[in-house]
Amino acid sequence: MAILEVNNVKKVYTTRFGGNQVQALSDVSFSVEKGEYVAIMGESGSGKTTLLNILAALDKATAGQVLLNGKNLSTLRERELSTFRRQNLGFVFQDFNLLDNFNLQDNIFLPLVLAGKGYHEMMKRLTPIAAKLGIQDILAKYPYEVSGGQKQRVAVARALITNPQLILADEPTGALDSKAAEGLLSMFQYINEEGQTILMVTHSIKAASCAKRVLFIKDGQVFHQLYKGSGSNEEMYQKISDTLTVITTGGGRHE
Repeated sequence: MAILEVNNVKKVYTTRFGGNQVQALSDVSFSVEKGEYVAIMGESGSGKTTLLNILAALDKATAGQVLLNGKNLSTLRERELSTFRRQNLGFVFQDFNLLDNFNLQDNIFLPLVLAGKGYHEMMKRLTPIAAKLGIQDILAKYPYEVSGGQKQRVAVARALITNPQLILADEPTGALDSKAAEGLLSMFQYINEEGQTILMVTHSIKAASCAKRVLFIKDGQVFHQLYKGSGSNEEMYQKISDTLTVITTGGGRHE
């Protein structure tokens, strides 16, 4: 069952004085099934960040539709969007987006506080997630007291605690050293195996090779896609490398 449907999405930006138009997305269509783990790759300027912002309901498409569980995001009013995001989407960012004046536990609780949940309910949700991510012993600490890898685990906990339909990850390994990045990717694979749907934008071939499917964006369109199937991460890594070589050397579009 498709949890996310992207149909003929186009995005055109008009410059400040209306003199020029920049087409960031020209015609993007794909779907994500419940329980999938999908990575989106592309060169800088290919449109992948614009696409992620539209999927996150942080920006609106010029044309086309984005449906999450059948709900057309373009029909939501501004005051409904924040509630919709909080109830349906979890976010993991490159720079963690943690508040330094909140301890880690309160950072994780923040979306539930905004949703009006009580302390007992918040603790009930946090306990199994903290155990799963191995952060039980650092919850009383503040972001500036822990490592980048620990901050990212806290960010993942904050994304998971709302029981989101979909996790959107924007370059989640970008600010991590190789060991912390490997730990995060293992964690993503683990939570995906437990049924969580993940859509990740990344430049990292290693990160993308952990996904079950990779979409390549070029010139504002889906250029090609790869399925891992029963292959290994190493085999997927080589397939991704070969595809990126075709893209950067100007190869033709794949369907």
